[in-house]
Amino acid sequence: MPTINKGDKVLVSGANGYIAMWIVRTLLERGYSVRGTVRNEVKAEFMKAYFSGLGFGDNFETVVVDDIEKEGAFDEAVKGVDAIEHTASPFHPRAKTADEFIQPAVRGTLGMLASALKNGSQLKRVVVTSSCAAVMMPPPSPKVFTEKDWNLEAPKAIEEQGDKAPPMTIYRASKTLAERSAWDFVEKHKSEIKWDLSVINPPFVFGPPIHDVNSISSLNTSVQLWIDMVTSTTPKSAQALLDSNAWVDVRDVALAHVLALEVDAAGGERVVVAEGSWIWQEWLDIANSLPSNPFSTHPLYKGEPDLLKDEKKYLISYDTCKEHSIFGIKFHTKLETTKDTLEDFAKRGW
Repeated sequence: MPTINKGDKVLVSGANGYIAMWIVRTLLERGYSVRGTVRNEVKAEFMKAYFSGLGFGDNFETVVVDDIEKEGAFDEAVKGVDAIEHTASPFHPRAKTADEFIQPAVRGTLGMLASALKNGSQLKRVVVTSSCAAVMMPPPSPKVFTEKDWNLEAPKAIEEQGDKAPPMTIYRASKTLAERSAWDFVEKHKSEIKWDLSVINPPFVFGPPIHDVNSISSLNTSVQLWIDMVTSTTPKSAQALLDSNAWVDVRDVALAHVLALEVDAAGGERVVVAEGSWIWQEWLDIANSLPSNPFSTHPLYKGEPDLLKDEKKYLISYDTCKEHSIFGIKFHTKLETTKDTLEDFAKRGW
């Protein structure tokens, strides 16, 4: 399947989101044109101003898609584009019902693919943003996951518990069901489609935001979680400080999405994109190791540094051999991400 060429136009759904804004910027910096979907004109204006300020105004356009669940919502948006980055999907801890996550995630994904099938006459590839939430449920003991793993526990929990399931379980179920629906759609219509599908699965995503946020309290969920821990004024238990997961810098996730369009071998592949694992105390130690606190208006939380004097025990890890062979990204380190994020917040005057 042919990959995209410089100057080609890429549709990015949910373009004003945390990851999506970096995808748009990376595409523009690498010589592509971008059409971004947003829910309203206010969000569009912020993006237009931002990318015009970087000198990309002529290569960036927006289209309003106010409800991604509507049938045919993306029909017009996909016309004339050479590739699609479908990122639009909710992620927050406030869901009161399972449908708040699951319906937009599944219907939005299927709607985009249906529009691509119907109106994407010159499409070469569709990239869908999934998540490691679709790969794993937190295990009882340390485990290494691969792209062959699927989180089947979360959807099962929704079947059994419905709206009473924990919000994060609902979120994980939404990512599993949305991604599986994408692969099933492509399999069902393989005799009709002329493009192929790639899926990117990141774990927790940290790093400096460039989307429209004006305060710490308006940050996206993952970065909010990170900064709340790094600047916590409330002592945490040893158990909380040793809580472990995996992560990747937002700029590297964005690069992976663009490489998924550029690299032929990414076609038909599900790729976990992760820098590595972490323990909360590691982030605290790294932040406190900086020569000075760039984010000086907020004291850094030290936690309990002695907790990591012994061997680090990561609960969740990923085998990233596929990413290395297909993309080979040189990932930002924990130190780089910490320094860049704190400096970014300081420049904003937070």
